[in-house]
Amino acid sequence: MDQEICKPVDVERIERAVGEILLAIGEDPNREGLKATPRRMANMYVELLEGMQHEPAEHLRSVFHEKYDEVVLLRDIPFFSVCEHHIMPFIGTANVAYLPDGKILGVSKIARIVDCFAKRLQLQERLTAQVADFLMDNLKPKGVAVVIEASHSCMTIRGIRKPNSEMVTSALRGLFKTDPRSRAEVIGLMHKNRG
Repeated sequence: MDQEICKPVDVERIERAVGEILLAIGEDPNREGLKATPRRMANMYVELLEGMQHEPAEHLRSVFHEKYDEVVLLRDIPFFSVCEHHIMPFIGTANVAYLPDGKILGVSKIARIVDCFAKRLQLQERLTAQVADFLMDNLKPKGVAVVIEASHSCMTIRGIRKPNSEMVTSALRGLFKTDPRSRAEVIGLMHKNRG
């Protein structure tokens, strides 16, 4: 399901399931504060997982031919996603860089591609690789580097309960993987001016 568009969300089915969950935890789904909760949760899932209804390739319409051959980096792209293990959010930032080989991508499209993959049931490791592979396969740059830092609510507010922990994942492709100088340059740019 990496890049497949899924069938539309069945809102009524989610509403029924949430009603069952409320009953299962001992709540009354008909009490005033909970009457609209099943509908609100269904709408929340439609919003949080909207990337499942979009193909990231739709953001490649803004590719330009340009003889620019230095690093292009968009840092600190905020995103949220939903961990597929506990259906809880993880929130963080993505740093996405590529080394063009005749083609550049409109800057906002990089953020949109991150969102398209993030707004699905995800794993951070998979998200990082999907963004890198998508750019490598479609832009055909000399290299791609993606570093994602995120806080996972399935770990910060439940389970081990470590609220200030962040997970960092990286995906390096092309020259950023094979050439130590290129890798050092892009990682240095990602962390420039940070404490």
